[in-house]
Amino acid sequence: MNPLLLTDGYKVDHRRQYPNGTTLVYSNWTPRKSRIDDIEEVTFFGLQYFIKKYILEDFENYFFKQPKEKVIREYSRRINNYLGENQVGTKHIEDLHDLGYIPMVFKAIPEGAAIPMRMPMFTMYNTKPEFFWLTNYFETLLSAVVWMPCTSATIAKQYRKVLDKFALETSSVPEFVDWQGHDFSMRGMGGIDAGLTSSAAHLLSFTGTDTIPAIDFLEKYYNANSDTELIGGSVAATEHSVMCMGTTEGELETFRRLICEVYPKGILSIVSDTWDLWKVLTEYLPQLKQEIVAREGKVVIRPDSGDPVEILCGKPDGKNTQEQKGVIELLWDCFGGTTNAKGFKELIPQIGAIYGDSITIERATQICERLKAKGFASTNVVLGIGSFTYQYNTRDTFGFAMKATYGEVNGEGREIFKDPITDDGTKKSAKGLMKLEIENGKYKLVDQVNWETEKTGELVEVFRDGKLLVDQNLTDIRKRARI
Repeated sequence: MNPLLLTDGYKVDHRRQYPNGTTLVYSNWTPRKSRIDDIEEVTFFGLQYFIKKYILEDFENYFFKQPKEKVIREYSRRINNYLGENQVGTKHIEDLHDLGYIPMVFKAIPEGAAIPMRMPMFTMYNTKPEFFWLTNYFETLLSAVVWMPCTSATIAKQYRKVLDKFALETSSVPEFVDWQGHDFSMRGMGGIDAGLTSSAAHLLSFTGTDTIPAIDFLEKYYNANSDTELIGGSVAATEHSVMCMGTTEGELETFRRLICEVYPKGILSIVSDTWDLWKVLTEYLPQLKQEIVAREGKVVIRPDSGDPVEILCGKPDGKNTQEQKGVIELLWDCFGGTTNAKGFKELIPQIGAIYGDSITIERATQICERLKAKGFASTNVVLGIGSFTYQYNTRDTFGFAMKATYGEVNGEGREIFKDPITDDGTKKSAKGLMKLEIENGKYKLVDQVNWETEKTGELVEVFRDGKLLVDQNLTDIRKRARI
């Protein structure tokens, strides 16, 4: 599709609505408000993908390389059928096609960096006066592509903070946190593009993922290489259809066959609550204990229903001993383990647990807290993070907005801003040209600067006039995201 049609309908005629003589529009992309507790900084991720995919690939293939007559005919047909007889015109589209590239500048902080609320992650403006209309024409496409990877990267980082905290307090293997947050989200996301950008964002903080194409995404757009670095990985795992096909009467034999014959070594995750989780933990596993202990690799028990906190950690008022103890304590009763130097119990290396249904940051925190209170290391369990975490968000989760703050009309600069009297202050924008500084290790916004000052600071040109100027890689982005 012609990417100029990837926009909101009201955008197409703003060119004529700006004052006569307008030659420049300068805008920024900023998170304005957090709607998640304990998150006051947002991780930046996704602009390089947007530039490579939409400006350098889609505009090139579906606009500039297409015959001008075809492009104009399709654009005119769509706009005229959509708006009725109107005066939008096509000469500005013809002129852009003749130019042969996108005449814009993007200036941004490094991807993976975290920035406080109300500060710009990137700015953009047109480089040729006749294309002033192009800056905010991009708003819809930019917003639709970039808000989700920024949001998911920020949420993944919060999970990482929680899991790191408890691993440092209770575990002898805090580095295991790389695998402790596992992405199960793809099937529940709002389309493949959402699944890819969100899952790639998850991989800034973790290495566990079931979203295979997120690895290809990071190789294509972020210079990763799965031959030389660990981008993401997973393990052999069953699902309910596998367990059901083994029948209720044959469930023990299904476990035995999987553990001893199909996967005699390596990590194997088995969904264990198709029928009776407690029976699996107290009857089947004791019968398979010797085979499991003798294996080279870990058997991971995966409950998949109920309250994750209570299933894993126990329910004090449960109707039976199994419910009261929970999965981790029952595994300890069967297999035992060691008490580490920090004073917390760790299961033997051949057994573990994962829970991947309806995990949230709050539940992850509760699970770690409850395990710690019971004397268990937090790393006895892996948490599967799915679309319940990554899809239950909107652009407003962190109040993302692209707003113009400066323009030029007849060669004269105009500092512009938004500050609705009926708003609570969230929508109040910065004013004029801007720069970012680092003060005490944090980004600080300075607005209403001149062009000479605007060229300094932490916002760096990453794109100008059809050329990518900074090509970041996953390794560096991960380092910044994990600070």
